[in-house]
Amino acid sequence: MIPGYRAGLALLCFLVDAPLVLPAPPERSVSSSRQFLVYGVDVHLRGAICDLAEGTKRDVLNLIAQRDEWTTPILINAQYPQANLPERPRAALNFSQTGFGPKLQLDLTIVSDASQQEVRRELLRAILLEMMYRPRSNVAAGTTYVPPPDWLLDGIRPRQSELDGERLRAMLGAPVTARKILPLAEFLRPQKFSVVDGPSRSLHEAYSFALVEFLTHTLDGRRRLARFIADIPSASNDPMANLGMHFPELSDAKTAEKTWSMHIARLALDQPFQLLGARETEGKLNELLLLRISGNGPKRNYQVDEFAEFMRNASAKVALNQCSRDLSILATQANPIYRPIIYEYARIATLLARGRVKATAERLARLSASRKSVVMKMREINDYLNWVEASKSPAPSGAFADYMRAAEMAPPPEQKRRDAISVYLDVLEAHFQN
Repeated sequence: MIPGYRAGLALLCFLVDAPLVLPAPPERSVSSSRQFLVYGVDVHLRGAICDLAEGTKRDVLNLIAQRDEWTTPILINAQYPQANLPERPRAALNFSQTGFGPKLQLDLTIVSDASQQEVRRELLRAILLEMMYRPRSNVAAGTTYVPPPDWLLDGIRPRQSELDGERLRAMLGAPVTARKILPLAEFLRPQKFSVVDGPSRSLHEAYSFALVEFLTHTLDGRRRLARFIADIPSASNDPMANLGMHFPELSDAKTAEKTWSMHIARLALDQPFQLLGARETEGKLNELLLLRISGNGPKRNYQVDEFAEFMRNASAKVALNQCSRDLSILATQANPIYRPIIYEYARIATLLARGRVKATAERLARLSASRKSVVMKMREINDYLNWVEASKSPAPSGAFADYMRAAEMAPPPEQKRRDAISVYLDVLEAHFQN
């Protein structure tokens, strides 16, 4: 046998008999829902990112009232800065289509000045992207994905948010006082945060929170916001039109700007989230349901249930459309018990503007009965609460404490003398004064 061949054969036998040595798998942590797979050398960092990712996902699901039905795992590489990669970005989100489905990978470089809010924003971007493309698993490879809008990333606040009521009022109070509220159409445009200063960035966060708060407080707003998120990949380049498609309250540009300005001004007040009471809502509703319509002569006032008398007037369509828009605005401020009723009136006004009167009388009659029932129920509730406060309160309520204190501090009335001479003089004084 050739010597060289014999040596090679001996080496091959040695390699076959030697134990197989494989590289150690990268260290990773799996979150509680098993959607987030976090890789990194620091076990404490991996655990913190898992907790932050799960908390961020809970904030989203609570906001849109949805269950956790994720399908695509999110891979997160959490690394500290490396000397050989000085230009590595702080965050890089890679979304690609593979032969087995979509792949989401988030590369995070945890630097010393990185804040939890910054990391949370990148996690939120990945979570929303998975939700947006969940029903689109067959997207062709190489397709450019549509990112979630910036206002949605900033508007979904954590449960323990730093943007409390006082800070929010302070940030929104300046543009409200100066009457320079950013128009909604301009706010919805994509922002370039690399050239935006700190105060402008904070103001954008306040506007974002205000918009998300408004959307979720509309009728069925949480479900509609979930539908809006799912439709982002197929949306047009007009963000205002996309928002109005899912939220009719913002479908008309002029009304949307008015509603937006009113909402920002309301948030800037001392009690931004205080809604109208039942009695105030009933009064506002009565005002809006009174239509001023001009026929051949001067304008006349009509109730909505008198539609048979004014439907043929030329100005009826304009008045009905305006009524529908005003009712939609009122619904965002009204007592929650009135919201379904107000939205039903708005739908009826829209149908009447289109000339559709079928079954309108029956629907209006049901709404009138519902309003009477609500008024009676609220009156009974107020009477009951007054009775409880008057007879069942375990201690004084303190409502009249200031009055009682003032009465105690007041000087006692002057005591009049009742002898015969004093009485005679009092009678004479009264006689001459009269």
